[in-house]
Amino acid sequence: MKYVIVEQGGKQYKAAEGATIDVDLLPNEVGEQILLDSVLLFVNDDEVKVGTPGVSGVKLTATVVSHIKGPKVIVFKYRPKKKIRVKNGHRQQYTKLLVNSIEVE
Repeated sequence: MKYVIVEQGGKQYKAAEGATIDVDLLPNEVGEQILLDSVLLFVNDDEVKVGTPGVSGVKLTATVVSHIKGPKVIVFKYRPKKKIRVKNGHRQQYTKLLVNSIEVE
């Protein structure tokens, strides 16, 4: 199985060909192709390349499928005996990427 560990927006994601990954919101339009070249690890069956910090010559091309919202997170602040109750909600925005190919030079 061929897969990579790629860094995007300060976070690391495991990506295989044909799979989708959810990354932090990107300014790209739906249907646009992007290139992720900060690959930290490359695995192809028995071949493993570990980068220091990145693997040179390995690129990942992906297509923007959609912009989505994550699950709602409830933040509830409570101070007993003081009548303080604050309820907030938050939904993080993500971009869904479809991994087209992993290219090795």
